[in-house]
Amino acid sequence: MTSTAVAPREPREKVAHLSARTAVWYLRIVACLNLFAAVSLTFREQVQHHNHGDFYTPYLLTAGFSSAAFAVFMAVMMNRHKRAAWIANTVFAGLLLLALVVSLAGQSGVRSHWFNWVTLAVLLVFQAALVLGRSEFRAKGDPANPLLACGLLIGGGLLTLLAGAGLLSLTGAGRAFTLGDRMEYVLLRMITLGSEGSQYFEVAAPRWVDITVNVLSVAVLTLFSYALFRAPKGKEYLSPEDETALRGLLDRHGARDSLGYFALRRDKSVIFSPSGKAAVTYRVVGGVSLASGDPIGDIEAWPGAIEKWLEQAREYAWVPAVTGASEEAGVVYARHGLDALELGDEAIVEVADFSLEGRSMRGVRQAHNRVRRAGYTVTVRRHADIPEAEMDAMIRRADQWRDGSTERGWSMALGRLGDPDDGQCVMLECRDADGEMRALLSFVPWGEHSLSLDLMRRDRDSDNGLMEFMVIELLQQARSIGVERVSLNFAVFRAVFERGSKLGAGPFLRAWRSVLVFFSRWWQIESLYRANAKYRPQWEPRYVLFERSRDLPRIALANACVEGFIAQPRLPALPRAKRRGAPRQPEQQPERELQRVA
Repeated sequence: MTSTAVAPREPREKVAHLSARTAVWYLRIVACLNLFAAVSLTFREQVQHHNHGDFYTPYLLTAGFSSAAFAVFMAVMMNRHKRAAWIANTVFAGLLLLALVVSLAGQSGVRSHWFNWVTLAVLLVFQAALVLGRSEFRAKGDPANPLLACGLLIGGGLLTLLAGAGLLSLTGAGRAFTLGDRMEYVLLRMITLGSEGSQYFEVAAPRWVDITVNVLSVAVLTLFSYALFRAPKGKEYLSPEDETALRGLLDRHGARDSLGYFALRRDKSVIFSPSGKAAVTYRVVGGVSLASGDPIGDIEAWPGAIEKWLEQAREYAWVPAVTGASEEAGVVYARHGLDALELGDEAIVEVADFSLEGRSMRGVRQAHNRVRRAGYTVTVRRHADIPEAEMDAMIRRADQWRDGSTERGWSMALGRLGDPDDGQCVMLECRDADGEMRALLSFVPWGEHSLSLDLMRRDRDSDNGLMEFMVIELLQQARSIGVERVSLNFAVFRAVFERGSKLGAGPFLRAWRSVLVFFSRWWQIESLYRANAKYRPQWEPRYVLFERSRDLPRIALANACVEGFIAQPRLPALPRAKRRGAPRQPEQQPERELQRVA
């Protein structure tokens, strides 16, 4: 396995890169100047000459919040190498440059102002930077973006014009003037907060009307910019062919990663290496191409799949990120330019080493014996061995026992139950002394001889310790079904809880632990760590991988969306995703109970 070396830039590439950065920085500077002019009367008065007479100011410098917001959006999208942003800036700046050149050639008044010549020089530099840096802007957008953006701009602009004219009429400031004059005044206020509009249209509007119109125009431009430059959503579901190929890779290499089987979620996309021996599964959320777990397949072919995934992300200006990667995968991703941040640890129990004997296991042993004496029993079966009627009953119970209206989980959850393609999954069914079903645990295959926790549900009226009882029963019966290792819950920031409570922990570590304990009141952060630690597992670290540190908030938001912490309106799909014998179809993205992630 070889690392990917970054080839030195050719002179032409250097010129293109420098030109692109020049264009981006121009937009950033203009945005800052507009914001400063919006709050500084003196500077605003110097800039507002572009609204009348023979003055021209540089592209997007209008001393208003609207142009500031638009310049910020343009700078961000240009920084993401969006082709649509390059086209928009080239056209808009080109039109202004053309108008200025024509005015300089035909109007002596325009030629007499030295500021117009400075504007011409600035526009020429900006336009040259756009032309020379064209090759840097290759990121594609959604084909539907231009039509949607135009609709929002026209519709929002008309509504703002009507609202502004209506406000002028209601306040009495413009009742004596024609509708055309009021519209012209509102159009000027949409561009700038300059105070000299009344000199041209004799409309003495209150200041709050000007601000209201300007804020509305900022909102319209924000929606327009978002619609114009939003990233493509990417392919939403695995195709049957993709799933078949992934299952083939898992059959040969599935024992490498405990999260490998979760790559079969049908709300993920997949990209294969050129050889077809490895694949990266991901989902695009908010412009973030979020991969989960390790690449699937032969480790020697991982670089090929990673390179294709990163190339696709650059093509569509997606932010590449990985959640839940192992240390081995993190090393490979790091060779392709990604940095790592430890997310937490996965609890893995070796069946051969597990025992209830000893003082340290006294509490677990007593809880297990108490539940067993209450008459509870556990049945362990492969999904393929469960009759259809029983599976349907389990799915209904799992739906009833779900905590909350939504499911949580994505990177460490399969997102379906009872699918005939998942026959090798293992189901634990717990019944009380009266034979009533009280809890369910479902595990997915991890290679041929291991299992990984997928689903955990129980009746809220059942006895405490029921889940611990079921896990211990599985570990004690594991050898009878050929299982050697069991992956349990994921404990986010486990090391903080473990080291932060020890003698000699530093003030920062203790403070960080206190913050996590505080948030554990709402999210099961500390309790997940405590619940897993009682089995004396091996802790396997998991990482979040990213390209730039400044993208971490955006990656965290995308991860929160797919894991279900940020609710999105959608139809529930997990319990009714697919019954046995039902036609195969892609499920909606579920959001799963909080047991794998915190």
